[in-house]
Amino acid sequence: MVGEILHAFQLKPGDSVADLTLGHGGHTEHFLRSVGPEGTVLAMDLDSEQATITLNRLKEAGLADRLLVEPGNYAGIGQAMGKHAMPALHAMLADLGISSMQIDKPERGFSYRREGPLDMRMDPLRGETARGLLNTITAEDLASGLEEFGDVPLAGPMSRAMLAAHRATPFETTTQLAEFCLNWHRGTGSTQNPGEWRLRQGKKKWETHPAARIFQALRIMVNREIANLKHLLRVAPDLLAPGGTLAILSFHSGEDRLVKSALELGLRQGKYAEISEGPIRATFEERTANPRSRSAKLRWARRPQTPFWRTEGVEI
Repeated sequence: MVGEILHAFQLKPGDSVADLTLGHGGHTEHFLRSVGPEGTVLAMDLDSEQATITLNRLKEAGLADRLLVEPGNYAGIGQAMGKHAMPALHAMLADLGISSMQIDKPERGFSYRREGPLDMRMDPLRGETARGLLNTITAEDLASGLEEFGDVPLAGPMSRAMLAAHRATPFETTTQLAEFCLNWHRGTGSTQNPGEWRLRQGKKKWETHPAARIFQALRIMVNREIANLKHLLRVAPDLLAPGGTLAILSFHSGEDRLVKSALELGLRQGKYAEISEGPIRATFEERTANPRSRSAKLRWARRPQTPFWRTEGVEI
């Protein structure tokens, strides 16, 4: 959704931009070209390995001179701006979820289609793995997470069955967990043979692999993504320059509800002058070419041209 994001930002030469989820650097590359040699782009990423790969790619393209790369979670954007003496941002993007490069590396444990260790950490050097989470979490907490972060039907029975299976024979790999999800799906009444699953378009929507939502919810829990998103939404208005724009690209209903609520609250409080009218979706052409974009929802909010803490010229 590069075109939609650039349309919302309306970047000019000399602007300062933050890409809070660098990934492969697709958005960052467009930002660098838009702000020109006078502008600055600050990019963050928890995955230091991927950040290094992307930085080298942008260096080869001759774009890295105006790029600042800061390792860490986007919840620390305020500290990163202070470190690089950036007083405010003209635009800020958080592309939530996971990058294609991480999914495509089986050793990272994000993909239910490729065998790898049951890891799912954005930062592979620290934190608890998905396997470790299943060792300690209660069925009630797991069900809550599956329902809130993955919209998983029958989350309660699913959680109890998953933990019982894990206790009997611990899930060590992604394919072991994916196979359990397929068998569970078949056992709840589906006539679909697990081996026949493939991505295809159904009536008015794309069919979803039975393991997709489970893996999504576990990844969000492992990386504490919702807590980080809530913090970002709280501090974002204070980090934008007058007229600056925040854009959030989310991939499931729980994230989108949080973003929608925060932007609407900011609009009522006068912290934002305008927000997008509902979520912006990828075009059918993009969803067809890139199936991972089919669940993407873009929302944006723009700060007033005058500081929101001023009323009729009087600072309060």
